[in-house]
Amino acid sequence: MTAERTLPVAATVLTATVAVYITLVAFGNITDFGTNQEFVRHVLAMDTTFEDDDLMWRAVTDPAVQDAAYVLIIVWETLAAALLIAATVLWIRGLGRSGPGYGAARRATTLGLLMLMLLFGLGFIGIGGEWFAMWQSAKWNGLQAALRTFTLAGFVLILIHLPSPQWHRD
Repeated sequence: MTAERTLPVAATVLTATVAVYITLVAFGNITDFGTNQEFVRHVLAMDTTFEDDDLMWRAVTDPAVQDAAYVLIIVWETLAAALLIAATVLWIRGLGRSGPGYGAARRATTLGLLMLMLLFGLGFIGIGGEWFAMWQSAKWNGLQAALRTFTLAGFVLILIHLPSPQWHRD
């Protein structure tokens, strides 16, 4: 591998890694629907928090609303996975000597990663962790997993946006 291909190869491998990861997450949520359905229900109901009267008005206890939120999470994960899989294909095509370049791959990867950062950063860390006080729950606290995904997506996003003449093959 030549030096001028190392950054695109790294971007390809890391995009593929995140694509496989989020595909497995979405697949798990679809095929084992009930496990994380319970997680979402407990977080939204705030039934394992400190149950402070000043916070409990935020709780969402309607099972239909809870399930709708969970289905939206799965749809968002699935769309992000599909986009990152497509981005991986674009990266692989771009690696070819006469390939189309990396512009489309970078754009698709950026969008897919931002989708994950919104879901896990805004959705789980911000809204779940703070608004629904998930941090207070000893049993239904997904902040570490959300932070792990947010950090991974952020790292790859930074990598694909490093300034480099390697990107200008378009």
